[in-house]
Amino acid sequence: MKYVLFDVDGTLMDAVSNQRQVWATWAERYGLDADEVYQVALRTRPMETFAQVAEDGKPSPVPYLLAAEQLGVEPGACLVIEDAPSGVRSGLRAGMTVWGVNAAVAVEGVHRHFVSLREAVPHILAFASGPHGNAAA
Repeated sequence: MKYVLFDVDGTLMDAVSNQRQVWATWAERYGLDADEVYQVALRTRPMETFAQVAEDGKPSPVPYLLAAEQLGVEPGACLVIEDAPSGVRSGLRAGMTVWGVNAAVAVEGVHRHFVSLREAVPHILAFASGPHGNAAA
């Protein structure tokens, strides 16, 4: 069986855009300038989730290795879907297959590159459902 590990921000969603919308709604509710509130929010942004998992965060392999461990599988059974160079390096250092998405140009080191997640979906499903998941195909 193969497992797919997705990075979230930049891969499955754009958190920055969503955060801006939330802060704008909050600022409007309290009669504040949305741009000023957002600038303060950017300076006080909490650490990224991966940085909380692994002391040095990405590109450390620890976040992806922990995911494989929690799934009870070997790292080689995992496909990482990433958009950022540090995430790609993290997945590669964990010994996983890494496919890049949502970028016009492939990030160095990815096994496969797709301009969009939508383009990658059929290939991800084939990898996950196939007996051996041909990552290089």
